[in-house]
Amino acid sequence: MIKVSFYKNAEGKITGFRCLGHAGFADNGQDIVCAAVSVLVINTVNSIERFTSDIFDLMKDEKKGEIDFRIISKLSDKSSLLLNSLFLGLQGIREDYGQEYIKLI
Repeated sequence: MIKVSFYKNAEGKITGFRCLGHAGFADNGQDIVCAAVSVLVINTVNSIERFTSDIFDLMKDEKKGEIDFRIISKLSDKSSLLLNSLFLGLQGIREDYGQEYIKLI
């Protein structure tokens, strides 16, 4: 199961996330749930890096399937939108493929 925990600031806005695990939907290389989550997560990080000036911390461990991402500067509207879009996309995957493969915290 993939577990995604979202970090929020005092205003309740998403400021980052920690994604850990593998979906287990199918064998490695064939797991479309893992692939979909990976695409959304990586695209979110890349988009924040490319299209904003927000400063962030990023830690990743490919063997564990872990990515920890946190905005450490003031959260911009662009980053807020991108992080909310990530949450929406992950909710869609969970609805389409089942709660046994992805958990949002």
